[in-house]
Amino acid sequence: MREDSVKDDRQLIFAISGYKNSGKTTLIENLIPILTGYGYKVATIKHDAHDFEPDVPGTDTYRH
Repeated sequence: MREDSVKDDRQLIFAISGYKNSGKTTLIENLIPILTGYGYKVATIKHDAHDFEPDVPGTDTYRH
């Protein structure tokens, strides 16, 4: 069996971190369609260590 015909079921996990307002969520929003376009299944988790309202229209957290 050819090596390139073997299905690779490994999960790839990576994290994006940075300072507030540095573009983390914008980067993720732009990466998701690229990765899914290559056939990857994508899931994200957004963490905030502060008290925040997650469903405020117009915010990056809302879009996420």
